[in-house]
Amino acid sequence: MTPTSPLWRPFTQHALEPAPPKIVRAENAWLETESGEKILDAISSWWVTTHGHRQPKIMAAIAEAAGTLDQIIFAGLTHEPAERLARELVALAPEGLAHVFLSDSGSTAVEVGLKMALGFFANRGEERTRVAVLEGGYHGDTIGAMSVGERGVFNAPYAPLLFEVERIPFPAPGAEQATLDALEAAGGRGDLAAFIVEPLILGAGGMKMYGPETLAEMRRIVRDTGALFVADEVMTGWGRTGTLFACEQAGVTPDILCTSKGLTGGAVPLAATLATAEIFEAHYSPDRTKTFFHSSSFTANPIACAAAVANVGVWRDEPVAERVAALSSAQAARIARFEGDPRFRNARTSGTIAAVDLAVPDAGYLAEVGPRLRAFFLSHGLLVRPLGDVIYLMPPYCVTDAELDSLYDAIAEAPDVLGIAR
Repeated sequence: MTPTSPLWRPFTQHALEPAPPKIVRAENAWLETESGEKILDAISSWWVTTHGHRQPKIMAAIAEAAGTLDQIIFAGLTHEPAERLARELVALAPEGLAHVFLSDSGSTAVEVGLKMALGFFANRGEERTRVAVLEGGYHGDTIGAMSVGERGVFNAPYAPLLFEVERIPFPAPGAEQATLDALEAAGGRGDLAAFIVEPLILGAGGMKMYGPETLAEMRRIVRDTGALFVADEVMTGWGRTGTLFACEQAGVTPDILCTSKGLTGGAVPLAATLATAEIFEAHYSPDRTKTFFHSSSFTANPIACAAAVANVGVWRDEPVAERVAALSSAQAARIARFEGDPRFRNARTSGTIAAVDLAVPDAGYLAEVGPRLRAFFLSHGLLVRPLGDVIYLMPPYCVTDAELDSLYDAIAEAPDVLGIAR
């Protein structure tokens, strides 16, 4: 199939995929194509759109900021949108996170966090260089983020660039102790620098979920080993798991917290990596070699920072927590219809996220089931991107009950497309 556009799209095999619809307008939970068709965005455009597309207060803040500022170098200069955002994030985050490093994507936020952890120990003269991760995790597509993610077809061609990590088994139901024992063993050698984890749910790894008590115990073990605990809240933050940050449900404060996606309500790219005062102070020195050597040309973009400040204002001034709770209940009630249905397996929710597996054998990410399901949902005016045989819904918080019903009715039809009998 000859491409009709010079664009090279993410996670797209252009030799197999049809030309995508062109979107000309977005509002609330809906996208509109140039032909006037409406598409319900059931995945928040890759998990970024929290309140809904073009949230008015965030859009207004972007327009206002653009009237006075554009990009300004953030080494040696500062501006009020960034200063205010840092104060707001420290106030909102789990207690103990005191410093904010701004970047431009979730993957970059993770890279920053990993470099902070290694720099922390290097500046203190401690020989801690190993990193531990949960099996099945995903933290982004830059080199460091790929290194701490699951290895497989996505990063096999780039293996020579990746560093080795200690892999801890996922805490599957009933097997949590094996995870905790492995983590304790990894930390017991004395050279572990950091453990990075997606709290409560592994996103791209298949929407695998585990409980807050396990998260709390992993945090305790890492603290006892003297390593740093890095929470990748890029997807889980901003209400997705039912609380502002997933770590809150376990009552834990990570040493480093990475956030992006919903940080601006999904309107524009921005990321932040939060760290404790102790980590900052390890880099605070008259010795210039202890500087934290990381930057991006677009660090702390004023317009993006203004959008994030407005997003915080929406959380503060509007009943967003109530909307999150209502959506969490609505998802749990609807996903339950697939329990006991032999065409489905493992119906589950984590806050506003719902997922269910199709009862098909050997349906990995590269199997035809994914593209066939995407085409099926799109033919029904629904934007859903299954992870292989895992169908998940992560809509914006403005989604209505009627819109959810249309999604679940389509999921109930989906096995027919694949010939899965009752």
